[in-house]
Amino acid sequence: MRWKGNRQSENVEDRRGGGYRPGGRSIGIGTIAIALLASYFLGVDPGTVIGMLAGGPAPSQIEQPARPLPADDETARFVATVLADTEDVWSTIFRASGNDYPEPRLVLFSGQTPTACGTGQSASGPFYCPADQKVYIDLGFFQLMKQRFKVSGQFAQAYVIAHEVGHHVQNVTGIMRQVESARGRASQSQANALSVRVELQADCFAGVWARNAHKARNILENGDIEAALNAATAIGDDALQKQAQGYVVPDSFTHGSSAQRVRWFKRGIDSGQISACDTFSATTL
Repeated sequence: MRWKGNRQSENVEDRRGGGYRPGGRSIGIGTIAIALLASYFLGVDPGTVIGMLAGGPAPSQIEQPARPLPADDETARFVATVLADTEDVWSTIFRASGNDYPEPRLVLFSGQTPTACGTGQSASGPFYCPADQKVYIDLGFFQLMKQRFKVSGQFAQAYVIAHEVGHHVQNVTGIMRQVESARGRASQSQANALSVRVELQADCFAGVWARNAHKARNILENGDIEAALNAATAIGDDALQKQAQGYVVPDSFTHGSSAQRVRWFKRGIDSGQISACDTFSATTL
């Protein structure tokens, strides 16, 4: 992926090494395991799950002044560059429809950190908190992608960030609010099905970003799309359930199967249009 020399976003909070410790009960391995099952690594606000299990209230939003990223921290600079690229793409798309794009902030943390959605944990993977409009990520997750999911490549990492930014787009356009209202009236299986459509749309939005970013800045290199598709395959609910328990329970899916995640990312990158990402009207996912 070509990214060096492109601008870096100023909407990055670096909380690494901040030494935050949440109140409430201690967080044990069992709590983390439950949160992993609940969030499947790329869920919306998995910190809520851990915060509830820890027995403490959701921490208040913490706004830290931006500080320069270490010059020798290439991964952090890469993340800041990808975030800037999503800002440019979504600002252009929103402007075309006569709207402003409210840029999200991205928080780099290690271990755990307070969020407006509860305590964020590295074990939960990258996530988006709609309450404070922030994306949270422990950069160690990229190493986990290599070790556990056998996925490598910077564009695969960019896909992860773009997926979470896709949730931000859903939030600021009111999609999340409508879905949460519908989930309140739904059964558990129906609520899971709605969650799948939310996640697949975020995958599609990630594809929309990739198509428009490449058109504007020629960011893609040979093998990049395949790397992103490999990532989408690795984090499908069926793949994760097989890895965790040896069998698949489709009614419990909250993010979509590997095939579905690949299909919707490809739909976004092939079209480059938000209109192609209406997972809620689709009869077949």
